[in-house]
Formats: sequence, C-alpha cells, structure tokens
Amino acid sequence: MIAITRYRVPDADDFLTRIGPVLTALEASPGFRYGRLGRNADEPDLWALITEWDGAGFYRRALGAWDVRLAFIPLSTLAIDEAGAYEVVKPG
Repeated sequence: MIAITRYRVPDADDFLTRIGPVLTALEASPGFRYGRLGRNADEPDLWALITEWDGAGFYRRALGAWDVRLAFIPLSTLAIDEAGAYEVVKPG
C-alpha cells in the first residue's frame, strides 16, 4: 500500500529539518519499503510525503510508534486533511 501526506509549507527550510526525523523513524519501521518527499512544480509551498508499505497494518503500526509520533504529529498542523492510504491495484 502507499501512503501520501500532503503539506502546505510556509517555510521550506524549517520543514526539511523537521521532516528528516520522520523519514528516519518510518524507515526503521517493519514493513517499510521506501519513502520519497516531493515538492509541487507549480505551487512551491505544496509538498508530498509518499511512502510504500507491505500492508496497511504495517503503516498504521508505524504511525503508532512513539518515535514516529514524536516527529510526525508536530507536522500535522501543516498537513492537508484528506485520505492518504491507498491500496496498490496495479503494481508498476
């Protein structure tokens, strides 16, 4: 499954400093496959964190881990409120 969290980021330097520990904590989680951070080409304050997991259970357990929550929750004020977990229906 893939997880996409989009952010409205007023200060890119601060965001990059704060998102680094999130990716590090997620990478250490069981079931993590990869993570990418992207910036929208047309709206530079719109960013996306895209991760891939072995399944939804792994993703949800990772989000519940203390080190992930400690880094991830403070960024939630920048997150766009929308569904972010997607089942892969056609592997690439």
